[in-house]
Amino acid sequence: MAKEKATITLDRAKAAEAQMLVGAMSTSAVVDIALDRLIRAEQIRHDVAGYRQIPQGEADVGIVASGDFSVLDDDTDWAALYDDLT
Repeated sequence: MAKEKATITLDRAKAAEAQMLVGAMSTSAVVDIALDRLIRAEQIRHDVAGYRQIPQGEADVGIVASGDFSVLDDDTDWAALYDDLT
């Protein structure tokens, strides 16, 4: 995907701390990493919400109860799969 220049307002201290934490070479790289992580987190949240809409078995309830949704971290669009059940 092509990148474009953009003007944003941000907290320079947060950007510098994030740059140090992830080892990014620039503020632009930090913003790109942050957006990638936000997009992935929201996709997972969306999938979990879709997954919760169907009747759950014991194994499924255990995943939700643990709060560890990493086992659901794949490319399956759970919300789309179960859209007809809502």
